[in-house]
Amino acid sequence: MEPNYRRCLSCRKVAHRSEFWRIVRVYPSQTIELDQGMGRSAYLCPQASCLQAAQRKDRLGRVLKVPVPESIYNALWSRLAQGQEGVKFDTENHKQAFKGTRRQGADLTPAN
Repeated sequence: MEPNYRRCLSCRKVAHRSEFWRIVRVYPSQTIELDQGMGRSAYLCPQASCLQAAQRKDRLGRVLKVPVPESIYNALWSRLAQGQEGVKFDTENHKQAFKGTRRQGADLTPAN
């Protein structure tokens, strides 16, 4: 992978790190922060399907190796709502990242 490129922990898409949300387990306090701090980081696409899968399957908790508080997920859902106001979620474009990684018939529509 090229420098400054990261992978979404949910859909496995590779892109420049500026295209992802960064969730950090801060060292040494073991607290979870968004977009700041030094420590173990996880990257997530700003897409409803990625956030929904990460929350449902506890992917953030497993990657960061600590329980992720519900307040972090609430903050990410509110970011998603602010960023996509008036924009229709494009499931066809985002389905390509999921190709072969999910069961047939899985629902890729955003949760409301």
